[in-house]
Amino acid sequence: MRVALSDLRERGPRLLRGDGIGLLALLLGLLAVLLGFIALSDEVREKETQHFDERVLLSLRRPDNPELPRGPVWLAEAARDVTALGSVSVLALVVCTVGGYLALVRRWRTLALVVGSTVGGTLLNSLLKGLFARPRPTVVPHLTWVMTESFPSGHAMLSAIVYLTLGALLAQLVERHWLKVYLVAVGLSLPLLVGVTRVYLGVHYPTDVLGGWMAGLGWALLSALVARAVRRRSHSLREEARGETQPP
Repeated sequence: MRVALSDLRERGPRLLRGDGIGLLALLLGLLAVLLGFIALSDEVREKETQHFDERVLLSLRRPDNPELPRGPVWLAEAARDVTALGSVSVLALVVCTVGGYLALVRRWRTLALVVGSTVGGTLLNSLLKGLFARPRPTVVPHLTWVMTESFPSGHAMLSAIVYLTLGALLAQLVERHWLKVYLVAVGLSLPLLVGVTRVYLGVHYPTDVLGGWMAGLGWALLSALVARAVRRRSHSLREEARGETQPP
């Protein structure tokens, strides 16, 4: 008992600095996102957001012809191009490309974390869509083809998971602070753009996208916590994070 208390007194100040603050930030962020998603999903289930959602979608279409979106003619095609960044096929290609690099440099544990986070997030999204079973918007015509339920947005959620996870991973490989900030900012910006295009194309309500962002961010934070815990227990993974594993 005395040894444990002594060890706690020695490690306590270190936990309150650096590593401990980062862990606390992750836990608080995860809690905030979880509570926000629960509150939003409750409002969606009770259709409290339906009027707001439909008004936003209608505001993005021409009053005289809801089939035509506001803005220049090229904007709809550009939106379809950007929204593809959150599609399963494109995200799978991105993960496979990064996974191939990680395999070539023998960062097997990091590869497992990336693949596990992506596959787990995909399964979670399918589970949530089936649970809420929210129909797609019908107040405006869709400008792109869709198959699954509406809440939460799969494009918004999966793009948040993949791009945030990869942004955080790449940020560990650079030294300069501004490069870390840039990589994380890109990881945040891509899901934002994807989510906005889903609303513009009329295939999701705004609350679908917001729910997707929340769920994706929450899963990315949970994956970061798992990776943090595994890294503390695995000397090999700590070496990979520091870039000490050499290619063949």
